[in-house]
Amino acid sequence: MKQLPQFIAAGILCCGSLSYAQDNSNLTDAHRLRRLEEAVRQLQEENRELRAYATKESSKTERQKSVLPDWVTSFKFTGDMRGRFEQNSAVNSAFVDRNRYRYRLRFGAAATMLDDFEVGFRLSSGDPFTGGLTGTTLFGGNPDSANTTLGNGASRKFLWVDKAYGKWTPIHNGDWTVSGTIGKMDNPFALSNMIFDYDIQPEGAALQTAYHLNDKHSLKFNGAFFVLNEIPGSSDDPYMAGAQLLWESEWTPALETAMGISAFNVAGKDQLLPSQAPNVEAGNTRDATGRLLSNFNPIVGSASLTYKFDSMPFYKNQFPVKVGGEFLKNPGARSNNEAWNAGVTFGKAGKKGNWEVFYRYQVLKANAWYEEFPDDDNGAFYAAGHPLLTGASNANGLQGAGFFGGTNIKGHYLKATYSFTDAATLSLSYYLNELIIDNALASATDKRDRAGHLIADLMWRF
Repeated sequence: MKQLPQFIAAGILCCGSLSYAQDNSNLTDAHRLRRLEEAVRQLQEENRELRAYATKESSKTERQKSVLPDWVTSFKFTGDMRGRFEQNSAVNSAFVDRNRYRYRLRFGAAATMLDDFEVGFRLSSGDPFTGGLTGTTLFGGNPDSANTTLGNGASRKFLWVDKAYGKWTPIHNGDWTVSGTIGKMDNPFALSNMIFDYDIQPEGAALQTAYHLNDKHSLKFNGAFFVLNEIPGSSDDPYMAGAQLLWESEWTPALETAMGISAFNVAGKDQLLPSQAPNVEAGNTRDATGRLLSNFNPIVGSASLTYKFDSMPFYKNQFPVKVGGEFLKNPGARSNNEAWNAGVTFGKAGKKGNWEVFYRYQVLKANAWYEEFPDDDNGAFYAAGHPLLTGASNANGLQGAGFFGGTNIKGHYLKATYSFTDAATLSLSYYLNELIIDNALASATDKRDRAGHLIADLMWRF
């Protein structure tokens, strides 16, 4: 069967040559030229048909070898392994410095199919998370972290479903791209980890579109509906809905900008009690039962500017410098309802020999945003549990003093990254923060809440 195209081609060439030779003697030069051109055209058409046939047979053979159905066009594996050392420290004498050694393992696969469909999943490591009023309610893996802490006598570790999604991209031409996703997915919103921790894999549905005005300017829209909990016997299950509009531009080969506006709404907040939903972080105002006292429907503005220098010592290719920031306002809270950040990035890691240095200052007030969404590594020391609970600290799931991320935080974030190879990267991060509303319930002798969080990561991608 594999030799059939070659035999067909040889036959066509022989027959064409004989026919041309037999009729050639009685034709003028012009007629002979036209006949020759027609013969060439026919051979080119046959050649295209033969190539298409061979490609189809080859594709079919490859699918048979890989035992993939005919409607699956490709299958891809991805993953990464990260080793981490981290230290939490604070100036308060009541805080005991903590050192942890951890790892994060993620492994996934995605199948691309005919008719513009994609289905994928990813498994990840992660410690089991318990919470609630008694601290015994099992919620599964921590929604803000896939890290596993080394210890417990070398016991077996947990593995969780980190992503499970179906995606359809019915439009993908030179001007438009439109796709929809359902399941547990990557976050579709392009915002910093002041708004969404980068480890959060939301659950629900998302719509993403992009329109290319020309080769320099693009408009993008991201919309999503995320399920926050499903409570038996309740008709007021909590969820989050959001929309984002982005304008991305390349003004010159060296100058790029991006601007965005986003709006979100958290519904069913009365069902986001520590006994009914993971309560990993802190900051929001709650009553003695743990009920949230503010609504969350913030508007977020974002902007960035990137300039690429032609070169930089000890850096390959163009050297980008990016400045940017975000501003958030939550009309659903009467006070402590704003947040902002501003930062600069030098370089861009990810390719062998390249490096990156990032600095950001951030102010995230207590009721600006739902406390479970921001970066959980960005925290400070609560010497007496949450200061906004009028004494009912356990109702917030804090269980007394400790280092907590979330809202009610202001301070500095510095990160340096170097790529040894395209696959291996070393990064050092340091957070230095304090509470905006201080430890009102703490001892009068030491209410200091400033805390540092040092992280060293070595990661391999595969």
